[in-house]
Amino acid sequence: MHTTHTRNKTDSTIEKNLALLHTAYETLESGDLDACAEMLTEDFLADLPGLPAPLHGREIWRPGARSMLDGFPDLRIAVEDMFGADDRVAVRVHFRGTHRGTFPGVPATDRPVSFRSLEIYRIEGDKIAEEWVAPDMLGLMQQISPAPDRH
Repeated sequence: MHTTHTRNKTDSTIEKNLALLHTAYETLESGDLDACAEMLTEDFLADLPGLPAPLHGREIWRPGARSMLDGFPDLRIAVEDMFGADDRVAVRVHFRGTHRGTFPGVPATDRPVSFRSLEIYRIEGDKIAEEWVAPDMLGLMQQISPAPDRH
């Protein structure tokens, strides 16, 4: 009987973690970065491709999110897969939007964009403590890059 109780507690924790991530994506899509930041621990870690070490602190997350929303103000986020184990949540997510603002350094093209990301999150209590994200930035940048000169 004790094993069943432990399993149910673990299952409910995983369900709570999945619900937290669904809420986080919905909140990001709505553009409420303050509410998003409140879902992160104070000592949040962001593990990003190409960086030798994680970025530390809740406020380091905000500029990247702001850049996405400024570049793609109609950003839509579709969670295609999400599952959890222990304190981790894995997500396959699809982003769509229109390039209506500068991103990063590329002036608005009004082109539609579509790109995916594979993301893993570590949850502490009821907050996101760490993320490992692997967005297809190459694919995104190819969609908004100026056409090559054909001279």
